[in-house]
Amino acid sequence: MTKAITKQNFETEILNSDKLTLVDFWAAWCGPCRLVVPAVEKLAEHYHGRLNVGMVNVDEEQELAARYHVMSIPTLIFFKDGEIIDRQVGAKSFDELVRLVDKFL
Repeated sequence: MTKAITKQNFETEILNSDKLTLVDFWAAWCGPCRLVVPAVEKLAEHYHGRLNVGMVNVDEEQELAARYHVMSIPTLIFFKDGEIIDRQVGAKSFDELVRLVDKFL
């Protein structure tokens, strides 16, 4: 299950998480973003209990997008123990995402 991430819950859900966390920075008008959403949601189900998955709408959360230097979307950022461990820009398939997650788990 993916969670909507805002500046109000970012610290609790992402930075203070004891699990590997993927944050998808996206926007409703972005075609590649819409393509990656099903893969991200499937990933959340596949790794349920082992991976947190959050979605940041960059139009609604411009401050978070700026804080993490998101210049292009979709941008996928992996966090572990509150630190960025990887950043991917552009649409990724489910299989590509699985390879990335398996590398970090």
